[in-house]
Amino acid sequence: MTGEFSESWLGLREPADADARAADLVALLPKPVHVIRDLGCGTGSMARWLAPQLETPQHWILADLDPKLLHYATSHVRVPGVSVEGALGNVTALTAADLDGTDLVTCSALLDLLTEAEIDALVAVLAASGAAALFTLSVAGEVSFDPARPEDAAVAEAFDEHQRRVVDGRRLLGPDAPAYAVRAFEKAGATVVTRPSAWQLGPDRPELTAEWLRGWTGAAREQRPSLDLDDYLTARLEQLPSASVGHVDLLAIFG
Repeated sequence: MTGEFSESWLGLREPADADARAADLVALLPKPVHVIRDLGCGTGSMARWLAPQLETPQHWILADLDPKLLHYATSHVRVPGVSVEGALGNVTALTAADLDGTDLVTCSALLDLLTEAEIDALVAVLAASGAAALFTLSVAGEVSFDPARPEDAAVAEAFDEHQRRVVDGRRLLGPDAPAYAVRAFEKAGATVVTRPSAWQLGPDRPELTAEWLRGWTGAAREQRPSLDLDDYLTARLEQLPSASVGHVDLLAIFG
């Protein structure tokens, strides 16, 4: 999706993310949770959502590849009893040593951007460290509209193909990521709990809904250039539909 990692897009989606995440998984976290590493932290929305729900003191290590986003995140997580530091780097380079003393590893909207091998490596690092994992908002490949249109299924299919595309030799998992991650964690000996965490979009969230529709159809058109979606997108934007965009939240606990 164009602008997927921009500060404006992440800010636009933050309220929908917060509403969608499965809050009941927080109660299942092994205690205590004092040190948290957030992978692909973006603007820090996960910390803003989760930190107030956990006992203090807490120390968050916000990790991201984008120095601009990392600077924003470390400057905009202000919760009493919570300290923050930034860690510039790629999730695929994470080691067990990086997680020394870490109680919980979190992420949002990240697993679907990884490959099978990258998820395997991440799970192995978590298993070696013993840290719990709360991975939220992984794309599930489920989109429904009210009202529906005949073109919806073709656009959704093309979008899912785009999510599974090859990037620089890496085959992304896209909507296959949640199920693959569950198997990988269970194979590594973790207890895994999942919950649906669908975005609820519509006329009450006009900016986000319109931007998501543009990105969703744009990715589908990029994947299948033969799709003529101009009239479809125009109609959808003129009368915003209600939409449920499927995601999955995953909690994995070792030991």
